[in-house]
Amino acid sequence: MSRFDAYDLALQAASALRPLLDPINRRDPDLCRQMRRAASSVAMCLDEGSQRTGRDRFHLYRVAAGSAAEVRTALALATTWGYIAQPQAAPASALLDRIVAILWRVTHPKR
Repeated sequence: MSRFDAYDLALQAASALRPLLDPINRRDPDLCRQMRRAASSVAMCLDEGSQRTGRDRFHLYRVAAGSAAEVRTALALATTWGYIAQPQAAPASALLDRIVAILWRVTHPKR
């Protein structure tokens, strides 16, 4: 992994999402666009945040966490509505769970 594990996981999650986007897009183009934007936001905010300090950094990491949760929910909706099968979504969802967990620890340090 690179300088920040969550960034590498975000790229892996995007790769895991890639084959799911076409079937979702055929049934719900708006959901697909939103998933793609949110998944891109995760990686971009993580990388930008790694170049910032202080509250700027934490803000971007919180945005990345929110975007990861958004993609995870979009995957759950896509499976609920039958656009993709749950086993297809599971690898990407697991990666997103890991990202959210890492970012929780980063943005909520023990005092």
